[in-house]
Amino acid sequence: MEIKVLGPGCPKCHEAEKVVREAVTAAGVDATVIKVSDFQQIAQMGVFSTPAVAVNGEVKCVGKVPTKAEVSAWIKG
Repeated sequence: MEIKVLGPGCPKCHEAEKVVREAVTAAGVDATVIKVSDFQQIAQMGVFSTPAVAVNGEVKCVGKVPTKAEVSAWIKG
């Protein structure tokens, strides 16, 4: 599983990455968490508001920090 945290590095982007990493650890799943800060790559995924999170190429949230419960549902579902 590949999870991308999309954002330039603002405080909310760092928080989103932290929440994703904590949820992955808690779930015990084999996932690679990648931080994407390049605006061209972010825009190519159709994201124009950050932070955003994509799981296996599917954008799950845009413009907000997800909760741990949301991330857990995405990685288990």
